[in-house]
Amino acid sequence: MTTRTHHVDHALIEAAADIARTRCRGDNHTVAATARARDGRIVTAVNAYHFSGGPCAELVLIGAAAAQGVYELHAIVAVGDRDRGVVPPCGRCRQVLLDYFPAIEVIVGAGDRVRSVPIGELLPESYVWSDHQLDSDEALSTGRGRAGS
Repeated sequence: MTTRTHHVDHALIEAAADIARTRCRGDNHTVAATARARDGRIVTAVNAYHFSGGPCAELVLIGAAAAQGVYELHAIVAVGDRDRGVVPPCGRCRQVLLDYFPAIEVIVGAGDRVRSVPIGELLPESYVWSDHQLDSDEALSTGRGRAGS
């Protein structure tokens, strides 16, 4: 697999680093995420760690974006607290990002090797949820609302 490198939005990284530095305190909030909307706005969020799980910063960001009326994200990055730098999305976040925003660019890497790649390249041969859903006509004719239900 050849990874295509795209323009790196350094302002997005700086915004995430600022949120991580100023808003991530203690063990409950340890990662900040920022994303750029198609219209240029930046949406920010932090994770909500809890021993029972809790959403990663990227997932909190998706909800925060929707609450602000942002439904198209162009790029996303997560940055760890304590100057840990860019943190790659976990597997669950990669899958959710692919399902919600199949064209989103994800900033990954460290130091001078930071790069922006399409989410699909972080999940080769991935399961695409929408590919396995019945369309509304088929759902009505079969009496099934979703594939497998």
